[in-house]
Amino acid sequence: MGWNGLLAVLIALNQWMQPNLSIESRGEVVKDRISMTDYAYPLPVGPLVNEERLAKLMDQVAAKVEREPENATLDGAGRIVPENPGLKLERNAFKRLFYGYMLEGEPLRLEVPLRRIYPRVDSEVLSNIKVRQIGQYATYYNSRNRNRSSNIALAANAINNQVVFPGERFSFNGTVGMRTKEKGYLRAPVIVRGEMYEDIGGGICQISSTLFNAVDRAGLTIVERFSHSRRVHYVPAGRDATVSWYGPDFVFENRYDQPILIRSYAGGGTVSISIYSSELLELQPREVPGASRELPEEVKMDERSVIVE
Repeated sequence: MGWNGLLAVLIALNQWMQPNLSIESRGEVVKDRISMTDYAYPLPVGPLVNEERLAKLMDQVAAKVEREPENATLDGAGRIVPENPGLKLERNAFKRLFYGYMLEGEPLRLEVPLRRIYPRVDSEVLSNIKVRQIGQYATYYNSRNRNRSSNIALAANAINNQVVFPGERFSFNGTVGMRTKEKGYLRAPVIVRGEMYEDIGGGICQISSTLFNAVDRAGLTIVERFSHSRRVHYVPAGRDATVSWYGPDFVFENRYDQPILIRSYAGGGTVSISIYSSELLELQPREVPGASRELPEEVKMDERSVIVE
């Protein structure tokens, strides 16, 4: 009998003699009653462990124990909220421990091996780049239109506290993501090929346009920017940046040698976006005209009173 056959026999004997395996993480049971018979190939010969089933087990364990790292952020008062490291399953170490159980019947309690994942933005980075405002822009909207106001606030929150490192590009669509009902976006006016319609997420172009003017004032490099097919009210002519999940995006690049921080707020009829960075940054600002405070007249769409996008 070869080594494979002998080891297969040992596994078969252990299946009758050894109790089930319990997988735990930091004092909590992740998965218990793991039986050898579920992860061994049938006798007489063959690979000792069913790798496909083991891979699925590791996926199940990872889904329960892994967590994404959380960047340090600023709260509404400008105070630093510390970062939180993430956790990642060490699959090779897990596999070694699992093989030990399959071949030797030990350990009976498997502590999930985890690796810390540190966030890109920690408190030290944030404390260095929150001190100096290098660009700012404000636009205005009619807060009586609740759907549009809600969409604007959601998009403003999505880009708030974003940090762009030197040489990196910021994508509005990539950061805000798809605008869906599940995320809370509502139907509001949008412009499509010069015509006005209602769609999920209407109004967020005011956030992308305000951001465009703020980063332009800060001297950052505009990589991708498109204007609407008709005039919009909230920025001067030619100073808008239309976005669509399946269409145009607004993208800029940080050409400085210091990270930059985006602070974004929308409420009470005002969108305010500021760009911050380090005192060490050699600023090269641009002149950008300010936005008008005059609000547009309301118009009828689908027999409901709304504000033109």
